[in-house]
Amino acid sequence: MAARVVGYLESARNLTGGAAALVGLALTFGGLAGAYWPVVVGGLYGAGALLAPPPRPTAPAFEDPSSRLDGLRADLVTLRAYLDRVDLPAAATERLAALTGLLDGLLAPGWVSEALAEDPEGVHVVARAVRRDVPESVDAYLRTRWWTRLAPGARAPEDELERQVALLRGEAQGLVDGLREAEELRQRSLTKYLEDRRGGGVGGLRRTPPAETGRPPEP
Repeated sequence: MAARVVGYLESARNLTGGAAALVGLALTFGGLAGAYWPVVVGGLYGAGALLAPPPRPTAPAFEDPSSRLDGLRADLVTLRAYLDRVDLPAAATERLAALTGLLDGLLAPGWVSEALAEDPEGVHVVARAVRRDVPESVDAYLRTRWWTRLAPGARAPEDELERQVALLRGEAQGLVDGLREAEELRQRSLTKYLEDRRGGGVGGLRRTPPAETGRPPEP
């Protein structure tokens, strides 16, 4: 109860009402309120309290979306260290290097990763590739290769791995293309805005260029 009382005393409502009540007291001492000065002072206090803005809770400060990528960056470093330890075909190694390089470019701190952080589906694609798809594809290849040495299968595990990595690379490239198209749209929108602004003239009225009037431009 005491905390609520103190809180009200410090509130904008009480401070504004008190300031208005002081005006009422000044009117009273000036002889303008007469015998009804308590009503005037109380009324001004109430009016001031009503006019004061209501208390506004502080908005919660959430984590910056780009900071959520820090864990993904660390996981990508771990993934690369794992890929360096495994024995993979040269073609698969090259494709995996291209894929991880693309993912690293998306996650590198800066405006690119900030744009990625604003796309939850894009973040999901990158996280799925780093934390599940690539490790699972490589591990499946290593296990299948061991069995193939004992009993050859219908398809070489190397071909299957390369196919999987190519699909993952295409998925990551699609994400990059989508982010690029968003920036291109933003650039075109700015061009359109500048063109419309130039055509509006002063006060939004289009001014005819001198060449269209048939008269030489005024000096």
